Amino acid sequence: MRNTTVFQVKGRAHHLGRRTWLMGIVNVTPDSFYDGGRYLDADRAVEHGLRLAAEGADILDIGGESTRPGSDPIPAEEERRRVVPVVTGLRRETNRLISVDTSKLEVAAAALDAGADIINDISAFSLDPRLILLAAEKDAGFIMMHMKGIPKTMQLHPRYKNVVEEIRSFLADKIEIARAYGLSENNLIIDPGIGFGKRLEDNLALLNGLEALSGLGRPILLGVSRKSFIGKILDAPAEERLEGTIAAAVIGVVRGGHILRVHDVKAVERAIRVAEAILNAPADTTPNQEKAGYVH
Repeated sequence: MRNTTVFQVKGRAHHLGRRTWLMGIVNVTPDSFYDGGRYLDADRAVEHGLRLAAEGADILDIGGESTRPGSDPIPAEEERRRVVPVVTGLRRETNRLISVDTSKLEVAAAALDAGADIINDISAFSLDPRLILLAAEKDAGFIMMHMKGIPKTMQLHPRYKNVVEEIRSFLADKIEIARAYGLSENNLIIDPGIGFGKRLEDNLALLNGLEALSGLGRPILLGVSRKSFIGKILDAPAEERLEGTIAAAVIGVVRGGHILRVHDVKAVERAIRVAEAILNAPADTTPNQEKAGYVH
């Protein structure tokens, strides 16, 4: 079961682990694998984000560039044009934490200036180490994810000797580097990168062996929502993967996950609430007198 850790954002401490947090996905893209094009308009994206917050999202994750397998990068200016109005609109309407899903310094800086709290970097600052310096300067949260390669090529024959140990070692090294760059460990969240340069068996091993990452002492974020590994198991398109998403999310929580990044906040929140009620219940509710043999 997960440990309880402190996550710091702009001087405010949050204690993660007492309950599971939900991160609602707001894709401001024309080509994301599940909801591409639905919220490309900024007003619609803000409306969608507020709906996710009402359904229970603790963090709203705004992304302006698709990172699905095989995708190409877009110019920073275009990504910034998509993202900043949504961050601005949401910051005006909600006090929920806002993260920006980007690996570009210019986009992250503009989003933080517009009111975002967290940088969610799929490259764990491998593509631009300056992101860590920015996070340290702004006291922003920083989510660092493991990815093998880049989105364009990451699913071309990825291989691991021991996927859990390799990713644990990668994230441990990144934590140390981030600290050396001046960012407090309390500002960090780790993400094993489900689906990012992983085969089906790698994703399953990571989820089942997630407890190995708990020793790193940082909150663990999981992005399992409607991903292709679920589709391979169920032989189902993205539109028919909600049940599989919920199953993966519940297992992720049991194995130590703190935050779930999902499209379907309401459904997952309800499932997790039931799962946590079971996990937190005492295994034996027999009164003490009965246990001692006094009641027959």
